[in-house]
Amino acid sequence: MSTTKLSSKGQVIIPKSVRDAHDWQAGMTFEICEHEDGVLLRPRRPFPQTKLDEVAGCLTWSGPAITIEQMDKAVVDEARRRGKV
Repeated sequence: MSTTKLSSKGQVIIPKSVRDAHDWQAGMTFEICEHEDGVLLRPRRPFPQTKLDEVAGCLTWSGPAITIEQMDKAVVDEARRRGKV
């Protein structure tokens, strides 16, 4: 478990290991949610949450279809790029 201190300006430094584990970058906006036993720090979503039926079909694609294997490879490649695999 990591620890940190509250500065005289009310600032808290989030340890690098925690920022890296959550892929949090400088400039991100967070929500502070108060709970009975503390607070929750949660990244703010840039857009309101939507349901699939609200957005399905809104993007068009004019290129050739790709296979499931190509999609799986792209996911693994991106995970490796981010150091998650």
